[in-house]
Amino acid sequence: MIATAKRLEGIGEYYFSQKLREIDQLNKQGHAVINLGIGSPDLPPHPDVIKVLQEESAKPNVHAYQSYKGSPILRKAVADWYKTWYKVDLDPETEILPLIGSKEGIMHICMTYLDAGDIALIPNPGYPTYSAAVKLSGGTAVSYSLKEVNNWQPDFNELEAMDLSKVKLLFANYPHMPTGKLPDRQFFEKLVAFAKKHQILIVHDNPYSFILNESPESLLSVPGAKDVVLELNSLSKSQNMAGWRIGMLCAAKERIDEVLRFKSNMDSGMFLPVQLAAAKALGLGKDWYDSINAVYRKRREKAYELLDLLGCEYSKEQVGMFVWASIPSNYKNGFELSDEVLNGAYVFITPGGIFGNAGDKYVRVSLCSTEEKFGESIGRVRNLGNLKI
Repeated sequence: MIATAKRLEGIGEYYFSQKLREIDQLNKQGHAVINLGIGSPDLPPHPDVIKVLQEESAKPNVHAYQSYKGSPILRKAVADWYKTWYKVDLDPETEILPLIGSKEGIMHICMTYLDAGDIALIPNPGYPTYSAAVKLSGGTAVSYSLKEVNNWQPDFNELEAMDLSKVKLLFANYPHMPTGKLPDRQFFEKLVAFAKKHQILIVHDNPYSFILNESPESLLSVPGAKDVVLELNSLSKSQNMAGWRIGMLCAAKERIDEVLRFKSNMDSGMFLPVQLAAAKALGLGKDWYDSINAVYRKRREKAYELLDLLGCEYSKEQVGMFVWASIPSNYKNGFELSDEVLNGAYVFITPGGIFGNAGDKYVRVSLCSTEEKFGESIGRVRNLGNLKI
């Protein structure tokens, strides 16, 4: 027997990968599970984006390897997008690195900066990939708590009390997933000041800033942020292009060059027509964001109705493509409620505990399903009749 690498010890299969197999089995048994768990947009990209992909793909000279730094057309589009929406100036030649989805960027950053013994601070609750990437790179993941009483922002007094001598990275993600918490300017400024004080790099994951949010913000808008911030962004949510795998890293030239040393050994660039279509997508105006948010707004009302039926409580101030809600007190945790709804009504909602133990008493509902599916889910749960609430 050939043993797997030690780096895989403690790394389990991604929760949704495992859960989708369970849902598939229920579907094969004829139960037609309604999946309200995963944030995979079900709406298509703008028709003009698809048209660019089709037209460019038909050309005979676009099928070769591409630049490791991405097409200059795409990098210019990213710079214009950041200037238009975030009021951030980026040099398209040196401060932008296109990615095959921002998830790969998380791994690239960890592999670039972390050695054995190095620590990365991970939000709890937070995206599970942060912790997995840190461990796979050989670093140590140490969580910092986010609490509802603190508006899902880190307690800087708690952070200051930690041993920060070996901390090289701190992952942050605002608008926050899974809680939907919006950032404010004062918090962003405190985060940058903390990183500068302790010589820590902030990895800011920013894919949700356009969803049900009228004021997109970037951590890079804070003066001096480029000294300590690497910001990841993505077209998966804002442009309905999750399966296209298009993301970006925005940072100072030195950081981009450092990450490129690793990334250039991992892939050979993206298909050029995909990059050109992405550039088109980034040039879309406010009408595009208004149109997708109008859909999500109606779905969110249905999600509220479903959560009310389940006896959950939630804030209507949250943004993004999920609704985060606390469970009734007579449930041990979100896993118990999620399993009861799945096995009884064949509706899947995400248990908050997959994002860390600070999410144990919560569930998350995705808005990536039609109003009709939400209506059917509400009917199924209402007919279940034997919930513990």
